[in-house]
Amino acid sequence: MAKIRQEDRTPVLGRILKYLKPYWWLLTLALLCAVATVTCTLTGPVLVGRTVDMIIGPGQVDFTGILGMAGWLAGVYALGALTQWLMTYCTNKITYHTVKDIRVQAFSKLSTVPLRYIDGHSHGDLITRVVSDIDVISDGMLQGFSQLFTGVITILGTLAFMLSINVKIALVVVLITPLSLFVASFIAKRSHNMFREQSAVRGEMGGYVEEMLGNQKIVKAFGREAASQERFDEINSRLYDCGVKAQFYSSLTNPCTRFVNGVVYAGVGIIGAVAAINGAITVGQISSFLAYANQYTKPFNEISGVVTELQSALASARRVFAVLDEPSESPDALEAARPASCEGRVAVDGVSFAYEAKKPLIEDFNLQVEPGQRVAIVGPTGCGKTTLINLLMRFYDVDKGAISVDGKDIRDYARGSLRACYGMVLQDTWLFTGTVRENIAYARPDASEEEVIAAAKAAHAHSFIKRLPQGYDTVISEEGGSISQGQKQLLCIARVMLTSPPMLILDEATSNIDTRTEIRIQKAFDEMMRGKTSFIVAHRLSTIKEADRILVMRDGRIVEQGNHQSLLEKGGFYAELYNSQFAGAEE
Repeated sequence: MAKIRQEDRTPVLGRILKYLKPYWWLLTLALLCAVATVTCTLTGPVLVGRTVDMIIGPGQVDFTGILGMAGWLAGVYALGALTQWLMTYCTNKITYHTVKDIRVQAFSKLSTVPLRYIDGHSHGDLITRVVSDIDVISDGMLQGFSQLFTGVITILGTLAFMLSINVKIALVVVLITPLSLFVASFIAKRSHNMFREQSAVRGEMGGYVEEMLGNQKIVKAFGREAASQERFDEINSRLYDCGVKAQFYSSLTNPCTRFVNGVVYAGVGIIGAVAAINGAITVGQISSFLAYANQYTKPFNEISGVVTELQSALASARRVFAVLDEPSESPDALEAARPASCEGRVAVDGVSFAYEAKKPLIEDFNLQVEPGQRVAIVGPTGCGKTTLINLLMRFYDVDKGAISVDGKDIRDYARGSLRACYGMVLQDTWLFTGTVRENIAYARPDASEEEVIAAAKAAHAHSFIKRLPQGYDTVISEEGGSISQGQKQLLCIARVMLTSPPMLILDEATSNIDTRTEIRIQKAFDEMMRGKTSFIVAHRLSTIKEADRILVMRDGRIVEQGNHQSLLEKGGFYAELYNSQFAGAEE
C-alpha cells in the first residue's frame, strides 16, 4: 500500500518540478550559493579546531595565530551570510514565479473548460483551489527549496570533512543515519493521506462559506441561521479531526529525529574521547568533529520539518492539477466560420439534450426562426426555456440533432463569432468591480463617452447614474453596492444596447424592474429589436404580447405556437397560463 502511495505522489512532484524549467538559471545560481554557504559553514569548525589546538596550556597560547584565525572566521561567516541571502532571494524568485505560472494556468483553464464542469462543482471549492491551495504549494516549495538545497549539500559536505579528520568515527555517524531516514519516511507515509483529506475538506468549507455569504439574506429571511451554523460546525469538525491527525503525525518527525541526533552526538563524543586518549585525534579535532556531527544531523531535522509542508503542498497540488487535467472545450476548427455579422435565420432540427444522461430534458425539438422575428418562449419552470438559450449560445452542445444560424451548423462557427451575434440580458445581473462606465462598456472597451451615454439613456439608466456620487465614474462592486437590483439590471441592459448585436436574447430581462420603468424599457427594447431576430424568455406573459411567435414549452417540447391572440382563442395551455396570471386582476 505504501508503494502505491509513493508512486501516486511521484507524478505530482514531477509536474511541479517541470514548472521550474524556465527558471533553470536561478536554480543553478541558488545551487551554487548553497554550495558556497555550506562550504563557509563547514570551514568554520576546522578553523575553530585549529584555534583550540593553539591553546596548549598555561603560558602556551599562540595569540598571534588565534587573531589570524579570528580574522579568517569573520571573513568566512560574512561570506556565508551573503551567499545564504542570495540563495534565499533566488529560491523566493523561483517559488513565486512558479506559483504565478500555476495560478495563471489554473485561471485560464477555468475559462476554457465546458460550462458543464463549472456548473457541476461548488464555486467556492474552485476558488479555494485557485487561491488557497496554490498558496499552500507556495509555502511548501519556499521551505522545501531553501532547506533541501542546503540540507543535502550540508550532509555531503560534513561527511567529507569528517572522513578527512577520522574515518572510523565518521563511519559511526554514517551507520546511524539510516535510522533517521527510516523514522522520517515512516511518518511521511502516514501523514500524506491526512493532508490530502484536509485539503479536500478545506475546499468543501470554502464552497459552503461562499454559498452562505452570497445568500445571507435568504438565510436570515427563512430563519436558517442555526441550521447553517450547524452545517458549518459539522464541516469544521471534520476539518479539525483530519487537521489534528495530520499535525500529530507530522509533529512526531522532529522529536524522533532529534532523538536519533542525540544518539549520533553521544556516539561521536564517546568514541572521540577514547580516540583522543589513545592519541589518534587532537582535542581541537574532537571539537571540530562534534560540530560536524551536530551539523550533519541538523539537516535531517530541517528536512523532516519540511516534510509537513511538502505533504500538504502535494495534497493541494493534486487538487489544482485535477482542474488543469480537465479536458477543455473542443477547440474551434481552423476552418471555423468567423462572420462579422449574421442575418439571424435560426433553425433547430431534431435537437435532444440532457444535463444528466438518465434525465432527458429536451427531446426531438424543432424550430424555424426567420430573420427579424421576435420569438417568445414561455412555459412552466423546468420546461427547458433557459436550456434552449444555453444551446443557442453553444454554452452546451446538443446531444442529438443540430442548431444552425444562417444555414450553417453552429458547431462550424468559431464560438466567439457565434456569441458575438447575440446580445444577452439575463435575469441574474452581473457587474464587476469598476466604474459604471467600465461596466456598460464591458463588451466594447473602446466605446466613446457619447456612445456609452447614449446606451444608458436608451436603457433609461442615465438619470439615476447622474445622481450617483461621481456619475459615470462611480465605482461599483460585484454586489452592486448602493444601487438597487433594478438599477443593476438597467446597467446590464445598457451594456447590450451599446453592442447593438444582430440577435437578442432576453431571459426575464425586466423581472427586477418596477412596472413603470418596465413600460419604458419595453419601448426601448421594441426599438432595439426592430429588424433583429429576438428570443424572449418570460414568465410575465404581459411582456410578450407583441411577439411575432410565441412558443409554449412543456417537458422539453413545443406544445403550442402562434401569436398572442391566436393562442388565446385556441383555449389551450397558453390560455390557461395567461388566465391564471390575470384572472385575479380582472376580478
